[in-house]
Amino acid sequence: MIMYYKAEISAGSLMPLESRRLATFLLTFPDEKTWRHALVEENILQKRTPSTALRQAKLIRDRLNTVDATALEMIANREQEVSIQLLFVAALKHSQLLADFIADVYIQRQRQMDLTIQTSDWENFLIDCTNRDACVAEWSQSTHAKLFEVIRRILVETKYLENSRTMKITPQSLHPDVKRYLVSHEEYDLIRLLERT
Repeated sequence: MIMYYKAEISAGSLMPLESRRLATFLLTFPDEKTWRHALVEENILQKRTPSTALRQAKLIRDRLNTVDATALEMIANREQEVSIQLLFVAALKHSQLLADFIADVYIQRQRQMDLTIQTSDWENFLIDCTNRDACVAEWSQSTHAKLFEVIRRILVETKYLENSRTMKITPQSLHPDVKRYLVSHEEYDLIRLLERT
């Protein structure tokens, strides 16, 4: 059975600083030995333990692998707004759970002119996810809580939420260069998703 949803997003939010460093590093096309040496021996992510560095780097690389070298260069070198928006694009492409949360909860709240996300929205969303993918029912309560925490943090990092406490919706506009990039790659579903917010 193919799993529709995965919980690996719980390993971290967008991690903009670390993602910029790894985007720059990936542009050198490192092999696995060079990759591990940079993370463990050189500690380029400046983490306390190698296991943390490797875990977070795997999530970031999996996200960054959803975009091409042009996007990696923009993430690494452009201003924060462009970099963050492209990291959000990569996270949405990587995580169906995050993409569906935006479509089913964030945009729905906006349509209802109710600009605050509630904890109950997350609980109801997980019920819907379970109906789409029975594997979600096997996730622990701690995993549920961690996933919600990470998604809230991502939405704060991208300024789509005012903060993680009030969870007030603050929709953003796509930077023109990010939109041009998405159009050039025919990512029309992503454009519609992000512009509907």
